[in-house]
Amino acid sequence: MHVLFAGNALAAHDIEQSFFGTSLGISLEHGGRTEEGHEHHLRSINRIRRLGGIRNAVEQGVLTSGIMFECVTRNIPFVLAGSIRDDGPLPDVMTDVVAAQAAMRQLIHEQGVTFCLMIATTLHSIAVGNLLPASVKTVCVDINPATVTKLADRGTFQSVGLVTDVEPFLRVLVDEATKSP
Repeated sequence: MHVLFAGNALAAHDIEQSFFGTSLGISLEHGGRTEEGHEHHLRSINRIRRLGGIRNAVEQGVLTSGIMFECVTRNIPFVLAGSIRDDGPLPDVMTDVVAAQAAMRQLIHEQGVTFCLMIATTLHSIAVGNLLPASVKTVCVDINPATVTKLADRGTFQSVGLVTDVEPFLRVLVDEATKSP
C-alpha cells in the first residue's frame, strides 16, 4: 500500500480496536457486548485528541497497532476526509472537503497511483472513484451492490466490482499476498 484515503470512521474504529479490542463496543474476540463499550470510539477519539494526533500517539508509544499505526510507522501518507456525520472527529481529519480533495489529488499524482482498492465505504469509494484519472485500475469490494454498480458504471474499462462481505475477501487477500513464491 502506498497511500490511504479514508474517513474519520476507519481511523476511529481502527484506533478503538487497538485500545479496547472492540468495534462500536462489540468485542472482536468473542463477538459480545462490552460494558460501556458504546463509549469506546469516543474515548479513543478523545485520547488521540489529547495526544495531539495519530502520529503523536504512535511516537509516544500509546497507539501500538492497527492500520493507522502501520501508516505512521511505514511512512504511508494518508488523507482522512471528514463529513458532517463524524463523531469527534479525530484531529487528523480534514473537515474541509475541498482541501481533502486537493490533498487526495496531490497524493494520486505524487505517488503515481495506478491501482485503487476500495473497501466497504460507499461514500468514500464513490468520491475517490470520481477523483481518480481514467487510467487508474479500480477494484471495489462492498456488500452493497449499489456501491459496486456505481463505481463499475464510471464509464471506463478499468473498474472491477465484487459484491461480498469484506472480511472474507481481506482474509483471502492476506493469505494470497503472504504466500511464499
